[in-house]
Amino acid sequence: MSLKKDKGKVLGEVFDDERVRSFLDYQAPAGVSNDFHALEKAYRGMNIDNFVTFLGVFKEAGRDLNATNPDGKTLAEVAGEHGHGVEYVDALRAAAAE
Repeated sequence: MSLKKDKGKVLGEVFDDERVRSFLDYQAPAGVSNDFHALEKAYRGMNIDNFVTFLGVFKEAGRDLNATNPDGKTLAEVAGEHGHGVEYVDALRAAAAE
């Protein structure tokens, strides 16, 4: 007897506009820029389409796309070190990050 799959694979969390905006509220640990922390959380937690939406919300809120981590690196620099980060770096550049 074979079993029939009755559910599709869940690939990730659904991000509505409210959920995307909620990433602005993450508080950074001591010594870390709130702007960098929010960007990094979004980078690590969102697919590229949601991340692009987040960047628009982030900029609209007057936040700094070029905020740095404690090592002095921007998210574009950090993501550029990851094989899967190319699309995210492109999105950051398109949003006017240096």
